[in-house]
Amino acid sequence: MTSTLTTRTGFRFEVRGARPADEPTLAEFFTHVTPEDLRFRFLGAIKEVSHERLVAMTRSDDAHIHNFLASATDGMLIAVATLASDPADRRGEVAICIRADRKHLGIGWELLAYIARYAEDHGLEMIESIESRENHAAIELERDMGFTVITDPDDATLVMVQRMLGAKVTS
Repeated sequence: MTSTLTTRTGFRFEVRGARPADEPTLAEFFTHVTPEDLRFRFLGAIKEVSHERLVAMTRSDDAHIHNFLASATDGMLIAVATLASDPADRRGEVAICIRADRKHLGIGWELLAYIARYAEDHGLEMIESIESRENHAAIELERDMGFTVITDPDDATLVMVQRMLGAKVTS
């Protein structure tokens, strides 16, 4: 199923689940992501996304892992997102990455809101994300969307942002 979203800037894009045939497009997408954003997305220094990671993002047999692709109306892949829930489907971890030349259009906000609705519709009670403490833009956006920021007790370079679902968020 494909959903069309419109950002506060009027930018329209479509979101759908990833499929195995999307692997080459996903590999090409990551060549348009800054090294810093790759580090923030994968929480480590990587120069390119491995074939194994691309497979994991396009071929999930796990009912608790949902991978989403966001495309501009011209078909260009502009963002990717993952929602991975715990075995009880109560908490879901979210990770989003946006193409460098499509930032600041409101895509992150709309995509995160879409994933929050998806998670809530599937019975999850909370969504969360592990962020590098240096990822100020993501942390600020998540705070604006009602997430609470907690220092990671195991790693001072990371924070955990969490939001209970069912809470009303205004933009």
